[in-house]
Amino acid sequence: MSIDARFAPFAQKMTDEGLPDVVIRSFAHSFAQLLQGETGLIREQDIRPVQSLPDAETFGVDLREKGRELLSQSVLIKLNGGLGTGMGLDKAKSLLPVKQGLSFLDIIARQAISAKIPLVLMNSFSTQQDSLAALEPYPELEGSIPLDFLQHKVPKICVDGFVPACCEEHPALEWNPPGHGDIYPALLTSGLLDTLLDEGCRYAFVSNADNLGAVMDEAILGYFVESGAPFLMEVADRTDADRKGGHLARTAEGQLLLREVAQCADEDEACFQDITRHRFFNTNSLWIDLRQLKDILDKNHGVLGLAPIYNRKTVDPRDPHSDAVIQVETAMGSAIGVIQGAVAIRVPRSRFAPVKTTNDLLAVRSDLFLLNDDFCVVPNPKRLTPAPGIDLDGRYYRLIDGFEARFPHGVPSLLACDRLAVKGDIVFGGDVVCRGDVALENPNEQPLFIDDFTRLGGG
Repeated sequence: MSIDARFAPFAQKMTDEGLPDVVIRSFAHSFAQLLQGETGLIREQDIRPVQSLPDAETFGVDLREKGRELLSQSVLIKLNGGLGTGMGLDKAKSLLPVKQGLSFLDIIARQAISAKIPLVLMNSFSTQQDSLAALEPYPELEGSIPLDFLQHKVPKICVDGFVPACCEEHPALEWNPPGHGDIYPALLTSGLLDTLLDEGCRYAFVSNADNLGAVMDEAILGYFVESGAPFLMEVADRTDADRKGGHLARTAEGQLLLREVAQCADEDEACFQDITRHRFFNTNSLWIDLRQLKDILDKNHGVLGLAPIYNRKTVDPRDPHSDAVIQVETAMGSAIGVIQGAVAIRVPRSRFAPVKTTNDLLAVRSDLFLLNDDFCVVPNPKRLTPAPGIDLDGRYYRLIDGFEARFPHGVPSLLACDRLAVKGDIVFGGDVVCRGDVALENPNEQPLFIDDFTRLGGG
């Protein structure tokens, strides 16, 4: 049976669901590679490490001035499709308060207003309604450019027979999000790409909504425009904490590419995690020349041909005995491997400050970070050493309700803290200060209460 014949049931399913032709063609590209035996793996023998890159910390005043002149041609795009399920949320993570009572979205909105640039969210069906409601207090954001566009969905593939997955009791489980690589077809099919260009927006800065370090930087914008590149990826130095994150590499021909952990063969894992060999990780902050992107998409009928990632799951993620399926996803950063002329720059670690766990949330809510006059969350300059390691007991602090209940009067000062480890059920009072190495343990079932104004640790 031909590839077209085997794909026909998927094409029909996607057509019946009202998905655009561009999305169907993109999925067909990934499906064809799967049938042809492609694993999605990028072998160590086929790539080369990246030794050095232009460093954003060396960009001068001239580039900053150039970028400032081009802010009026720029747009801020935030990936906002994720629910904070890992922290027990049932709504967009960006609605979670993170600093001075302001949510991610509050801070992002105020950044855009301060910089006088449009803000656009890439939402999912799960996050759209609540997120747009959260932006209503900011009428300055409203204009001829829509505040959001929606990502698509794609069918799960049964491992048995490579046919569309079926789940009659819960049909929604037959579909999966296609990853943030969907931003390119979604920009096209929503009409937003044309709208942005018509409104004079040529340069887009794209980043995750939960990365408070990813702010519009005029010097990087100036460098990007001066380079003439169609696409730029921000990368940072890998540390031990980044061993499993996607890293930058080159093909033998010199083309930059991104390798995610799901694209690493088992036998290459040691090389993948070698941070002295593969020095730079993808911060998932990108700069895109929208005019050049439009030309590339038009030339390729809307299909960039991003490297697919094949994730093996069960059709019902809560039922390990349900049918085995393959979820096809793409990463938006993998466009660096298919767009000719794409470049990367090294940025300081301060531009990568995602909040993935309540450990991260505790750090950003503490005095380790400040909210400046431009509504940017920045490291406290009084902290001269790296941020402390934070390890909160997952039994009590992993979910946001438990976390909030144990810091009812705010989080402790961590400015002079080297490490904070909490084991057991411990409730913190107000104005607690942690200094040096702080390890707390409560072996009892009843909560242990720390009084207001307590000083923990030495130093």
